[in-house]
Amino acid sequence: QVQVVESGGGLVQAGGSLRLSCAASGSSFRINAMGWYRQAPGKQRELVASATSGGNTNYADSVKGRFTISMDNAKKTVLLQMNSLKPEDTAVYYCHAEARIFPGRPADYWGQGTQVTVSS
Repeated sequence: QVQVVESGGGLVQAGGSLRLSCAASGSSFRINAMGWYRQAPGKQRELVASATSGGNTNYADSVKGRFTISMDNAKKTVLLQMNSLKPEDTAVYYCHAEARIFPGRPADYWGQGTQVTVSS
């Protein structure tokens, strides 16, 4: 009922930058939070950064100081600016949205993933 679509992945050299974008769409709903997760081959999916509709943000320790998350509540979009990329950032990045379709309860929605590859 809520579709989440991300884009912006690609191949970049170490030290470079990428910007990921994500948009949530569907019937009338309210976003509680949006965020980015990533999953490398053979590893578990991990939180990269998240933002609440109230403006709070959280980052994984591994990306603090390098990545910046920003969310537009009106547009229901979220961006992830990734700077100073490292090879260990290589993963499939997934956009996540916690949303409530009124009068329902909050639920989790996921994008299809976008590949980020950082070469050394």
